[in-house]
Amino acid sequence: MATLPSFLAKPPSSLSSIQKTSGLYRHCSFLSLVNQQKPLSTNLEANQSHFNSFITKATAAPGTKKVESDERVQRVHSIQEFDKALETAKNKLVVVEFAASHSAQSRNMYPFMVDLSRTCNDVEFLLVMGDESEKTRELFRREKIEKVPHFSFYKSMEKIHEEEGIDGDRLRGDVLYYGDNHSAVVQLHQREDVEKLIAEHKVDHKLIVLDVGLKHCGPCVKVYPTVVKLSRKMSDTVVFARMNGDENDSCLQFLKDMEVVEVPTFLFIRDGEICGRYVGSGKGELIGEILRYQGVRVTY
Repeated sequence: MATLPSFLAKPPSSLSSIQKTSGLYRHCSFLSLVNQQKPLSTNLEANQSHFNSFITKATAAPGTKKVESDERVQRVHSIQEFDKALETAKNKLVVVEFAASHSAQSRNMYPFMVDLSRTCNDVEFLLVMGDESEKTRELFRREKIEKVPHFSFYKSMEKIHEEEGIDGDRLRGDVLYYGDNHSAVVQLHQREDVEKLIAEHKVDHKLIVLDVGLKHCGPCVKVYPTVVKLSRKMSDTVVFARMNGDENDSCLQFLKDMEVVEVPTFLFIRDGEICGRYVGSGKGELIGEILRYQGVRVTY
């Protein structure tokens, strides 16, 4: 869990202060790859052959899904193409994998990127090969990429999150958490949104489960796929909603008023009253608490 007071004491002042999440496996240093790489290809055909080799090895990597089609993953070759892709995406989530052809971890993650690109139509996916050319190395330097695979997440041309050394499940969780615009989870952006939601469900007496978190909270990201699944399965009796406390001053004040000190915190609301809360990211515990506040007897 993340403790809220530490966030309040030192709020992130810029995108450069976003903390990179620690990895689940050993990182591969991009700088070492650059030092060891062969001379740059001198023509487009050679570069394409180099990339095809990366794709072939990626699709054949043990433990990964076979990539049927990767046409939705856009390959970027320069800073100009990168900036244009972000501009074209507007307010859509853009997920960028910064990779290198000699990195086994990059090859292992690429099939997950492709799989997500086929199912997440409202998210754009980019691939940048750092050892492709001097132009891509220049892009790596500008974005301060030192290890691969490195995943950066952008909205409205602003970097909102970045991670290194993650696995496929974490990547899926990140895409859901930062790009969720279509699930049954109601997105709340200010106190008035909460009050409106509560008023709407005083009539039908549905239980409201309000997921309160922070943008860069690892446990919040971890549990969110469970929230999305439950929102679909329990839509007849439960309303799921989410608020990020660090989105704006209104959200932050709401967290203070609700005495939220750790995230994720789940508030259970029925008939306009908060009837309980659960603090943590345990999937089983969360489901048990939801059932308990629905009147189902749960034995632990």
